[in-house]
Amino acid sequence: MAEHDTEHGYLLDNQQSEAGIRFGALSELFDPVTFRHVEQLGITAGMRCWEVGAGSASVPRGLAERVGPTGKVVATDIDVSWTQDVADGVIEVLRHDVAADPPPPGGFDLVHARLVLVHVTDRAEALRRMIQSLRPGGRLLLEDADPGLQPLLCPDESGPEQRLANRLRSGFRALMAARGADLTYGRTLPRLLREAGLEDVRADAYFPITSPACAVLEAATVRQIRGLLVSEGLATDEEIDRHLANVATGSLDLATSPMISAWGRKP
Repeated sequence: MAEHDTEHGYLLDNQQSEAGIRFGALSELFDPVTFRHVEQLGITAGMRCWEVGAGSASVPRGLAERVGPTGKVVATDIDVSWTQDVADGVIEVLRHDVAADPPPPGGFDLVHARLVLVHVTDRAEALRRMIQSLRPGGRLLLEDADPGLQPLLCPDESGPEQRLANRLRSGFRALMAARGADLTYGRTLPRLLREAGLEDVRADAYFPITSPACAVLEAATVRQIRGLLVSEGLATDEEIDRHLANVATGSLDLATSPMISAWGRKP
């Protein structure tokens, strides 16, 4: 869930306390989707998996449950603060830059990245290295956001609270784009996998429209980027306080950007 945590790279620094809150909300929202795909791909005991940009521990742990003691899960990230404590006989945690470092050795039956490549500046090179690491017949599962497909935090913009929420979400997108994020990347995944030579490429999309976890995610995200929203003139402190108070009421229907999952098989 995180790559390129630099001043001019990934916007949501893993070192901030809000990162753990965000990871928990993202896991609640998207782990069921991820593991539905993992199970459909037939990831079972004894297999080797590479979790790219792991961020938190939930996906490495879930993969480890599926591959069992005879399998291996390599969890990598530039910042391993939230995964380093889960390393054991099955899970290996490595500090790693997917666009710059060689893939971990050994070859993999599954390579997975969720909400990672949209933030990586050299996405093409990262994708090449991930495919390179697959064993023959191995599966690549990429899951990434496409804020351009559904840009609103409140799709039902029914009042001033929703309009404010959508304006702040627009500011968030502007900050992401300024750091090299591709806000239309998710929709390109099926084509990119086919062009890279993968077979049996398929894709689907998911986004919740309202959920308590969406409210938790929104509040943590806004707190994490608050200083930048104000310094860049995208919002005032008063507007941010008002928005956070609105979110806390639980009366807003808060959505996420669509997460597009695409997968294919290496010949």
